Amino acid sequence: MLQTPSGGARHGTAATDSGLMSIGTVLNVLRDEFPEVTISKIRFLESEGLIEPQRTPAGYRKFSARDVERLGHVLRMQRDHYLPLKVIREHLDAMERGEAVPLPSLGRQRDGDDFAPEPSEAPTAARISREELLTAAGVDERELREWESYGLVTPLEDGAYEAEAATVAGLVAELGRFGIEPRHLRVMKAAADREAGLVDQVVAPLKRHRNPQTRAHAEARTKELAGLTVKLHAALVQTALGVRLP
Repeated sequence: MLQTPSGGARHGTAATDSGLMSIGTVLNVLRDEFPEVTISKIRFLESEGLIEPQRTPAGYRKFSARDVERLGHVLRMQRDHYLPLKVIREHLDAMERGEAVPLPSLGRQRDGDDFAPEPSEAPTAARISREELLTAAGVDERELREWESYGLVTPLEDGAYEAEAATVAGLVAELGRFGIEPRHLRVMKAAADREAGLVDQVVAPLKRHRNPQTRAHAEARTKELAGLTVKLHAALVQTALGVRLP
């Protein structure tokens, strides 16, 4: 569980460099629990205000142990609770202020500022409303409709979205600040669909197996393969561009 920091100092602003880590070291620390995490993901979370690492005079990021702990909580709440970044940031900031706040839950509808859990007899994947997606991504209706036209985000039958759509939307918005338009991202969406199809092909026999334990193992194998494909994709892009991320 997240431990409330003592005092009101913001993480990532320590006066000394003692114990500070590079972004590459942070990546290695996190990958044991989050094999799909990338340097780009860490940078994106920083741009969204989830962490505030120090900078050296040369501009390199330096992370404290508290930064790494906070990153772990952010990734865990995304993975286990499907919460949008805006909700995660508000929750963690409240805890840093010493407030005892319950972990928010997401459902299909909102009542004021509180999220109402979706009624169901069995656990279901968390969803977010269109309004929540717009807020999390910081875009307007016109931009969201354009993204939908290119298949970058897709509403469910009831008009809601899978919670991971907030992460996709945030990354699309971030790329847009570099002049990369949604139409340019169609090739990335097509590549992602092909990679997902390959993983599906590998785990399909496990999903169809008569043994319930084997079928349950299919989910773990899917996550493992997804993490490997993400790492390979990132490595191939870096190789093609001739760059090495710090």
